[in-house]
Formats: sequence, C-alpha cells, structure tokens
Amino acid sequence: MFVRRFSMRDFRSWDSLTLDLKPGTTVFVGSNGHGKTNILESLGYLSTLSSHRVSADAPMIRSGAATAFSGATVVNDGRELTIDVELIEGKSNRARINQSPTRRPREILGVLRSVMFAPEDLSLVRGDPGDRRRYLDELLTSRIPRMAAVRADYDKVLRQRSALLKTAGAALRRGARSADAENVLSTLEVWDGHLAAHGAQLLAGRLELVHDLAPYLAQAYNSIAPESRPASIRYRSSLGTSLDPEFTDPARISGIDDVAYLEERFHHELSVMRSKEIDRGVCLVGPHRDDLELSLGDTPAKGFASHGESWSYALSLRLASFTLLRSEGSDPVLMLDDVFAELDRRRRRALAEVAATAEQVLITAAVSEDIPGELEAVRFGVEAVDTDDGRISRIVSSERLREVGSDVGQQGQ
Repeated sequence: MFVRRFSMRDFRSWDSLTLDLKPGTTVFVGSNGHGKTNILESLGYLSTLSSHRVSADAPMIRSGAATAFSGATVVNDGRELTIDVELIEGKSNRARINQSPTRRPREILGVLRSVMFAPEDLSLVRGDPGDRRRYLDELLTSRIPRMAAVRADYDKVLRQRSALLKTAGAALRRGARSADAENVLSTLEVWDGHLAAHGAQLLAGRLELVHDLAPYLAQAYNSIAPESRPASIRYRSSLGTSLDPEFTDPARISGIDDVAYLEERFHHELSVMRSKEIDRGVCLVGPHRDDLELSLGDTPAKGFASHGESWSYALSLRLASFTLLRSEGSDPVLMLDDVFAELDRRRRRALAEVAATAEQVLITAAVSEDIPGELEAVRFGVEAVDTDDGRISRIVSSERLREVGSDVGQQGQ
C-alpha cells in the first residue's frame, strides 16, 4: 500500500499543498516548528480520523479558516481509491470516497492503513491508561474497520448511561417518590443492556488483538534490547473477578462464543456495581476503564522502566503493530515523525531495518544526517514564511533544500 498523491488545504500551518509520492522512502526536512509534522498528521488523520498530537479537531484548522481539507489517492494491490475529509469548525466533518460523499466519515477507514511512531509515543509506556486504550482501539480499527462503528455506539451509550446515573443518584438522594426512582432504575436496566452488548463486542476485539499482537511485541523488543528483560503485554479488564482469568491471557485462542460470554459477565458486573455507580454518578464497568499492562520480566514497565527501556518499549509497540498488519495483508504506510534523533544507534538500526522493507515510508527530520544512510530517500525541504495571513509552511526547491539543511545543521551545532 502506498499514497500516490496527497493534498491538504488550510491544515495547521499549510494554506495549500499537493504532492505526488512514490513507493520507497520520502523525507521531509526542516527546522522544528516549520510544519513538516503537520504533513504526517494530516495523512494520519485520513487513516484513523484522529491526530497523534491533539484530541480535538479544531487545532488542525488553520487560524482564520473555517475548514481544513486532507485528501489522498491510495494504491493497494494495483487498485486506486481517493479519500478526503473536510474538517468543519463547529459542525460535523464530511468525507468522500472517489468524490462521492459518505454518510459518515468513518466509512473511509481501512482505505489508508498506517502506523506512526512519534515522540509522543513515550506516553504509551509512561502515560495514563487512556493512552494505551487509544493505541489498542486505533490498531483495532485499522485491522477491522467496522469496529469504528462499535466504538462510536459504545461511546454514545456510555455518555447517555453516565448522565442517567447522575440523575438516578440525585433522585434517590432527594428522597424522590418510589415510583420515580423505580422508573429511573428500570430505564437504567435498558441502558445496561446496550452498554453490555456494545462493550462485549469491543472487549472481544481488544482481547483478540492483544492475543495476536503479543508475540510480535516480544520479538520486536528482543531485537531492539536483547540484553533487557523480556517484554510482554496483558489485558486488564474492569470486569475483574467475574471474568475467567483465561480471557486476559495473551496465550489463549479466542472464539466466536466470546461475545456472548462477555456480555453475560458484563451484565453480572453491572449488577454488582450498581449501588457504587449510582452513588458516584459514573460508569465503573466497561472497556473505558480497562488498561493494557506492559511488563518487563515480572515488573510493570510504567514506573520501573528506564528512559532507554521506555523508548524501546514504545518503539516495539509500533513495530509490532506494523508487523501484525503486514501479516494480514499489504504493508501499511510507515510514518516516522522526527524520531531518529531521539534514538541511539541500536534503536535507529532496528527501525531502519523495518523501514527498508516497507512499501512506503514517510519521515520527518530536522537534519538529513538524522536519517540512517541505508535508507535511500526522496527529500523535500519544508520552511515557514511570515505573511499577512500568518505563518505559512511551504515546500522548497532542491537548491533551497540544500540551504535549509545547511541552516538547520548549523542551528543544531
């Protein structure tokens, strides 16, 4: 899989950009803050409908503009599809496939599969559980695009059920009439069913993903840090003791009956936690409370891994994602956002070895010297200029690229 043509408009610092790309490695070179990362962010949005840098869409719309646009023509096994998304301030985004509008933006998911490694990925090891849940869900959606609808349905039910829990708690604390309280509780039972149904599907997908990802993660980490303790992952579910321990064991083989079993366990745990949920006004059971446990030997990686081990783990998670997706179809596009400068020689080499085999690799770097020599690449210079409309990024000529590389190199000395 590779991107043949890419365009964006009013995205971050770019007023307009159209690039023809080829398989192989492409490097965008420029000083920090000049807009090279915005190119990968825009492409990543087409792949996941989310940014690796921010949780909301608004920051991606260029200051002073009402909309932002990102589009790409993707070639996969000889078949071309063109997808684009328009981000609209204050309104729902719009997406198209081959110029035809889709009912929902998520219908473009799966057309462009990508894996991005960026400095922000340290949060996968050191950050909150939400960072690791997001990692799992984005990989799950890349693997099985229909799971985007499951995630959306689950999030919608979760919001509505959480609001109802607050209402129920307030009603009971006021000593409302028993009929009113019973009505709230019966409505809560209905939402319990919806939450369990959607949550069981999402949980089953995550568990199967962890099972399939685990061996690739162990192999990737061993290749990067062979002297370190072995790396392993395990899924921790908020269903707790009501869930058979084998369901969170990465060595297990998942089956079709899992969803029915998980839904039944979901109902059970919701009934157990009912009073606590009403007292606190929050939903305490479900995939939104789960975590991906990362271990080195018998020790949790978070809080115990060194800086080098944390970098190795984060890189291993991305390399494992790439290898898993590759094993199930064509290569995803590999995007590396300004990471070679952060890695030591061994990690650079491990990443370069994978990149050299990928069908298409897109890299950002402050200086060309950061790119390993074994990666032959097409290079584009990126610089920002001040205009009446603010700071605008642009691609520079081959001659200017040499000047940019020289300027940036001198700045880094």
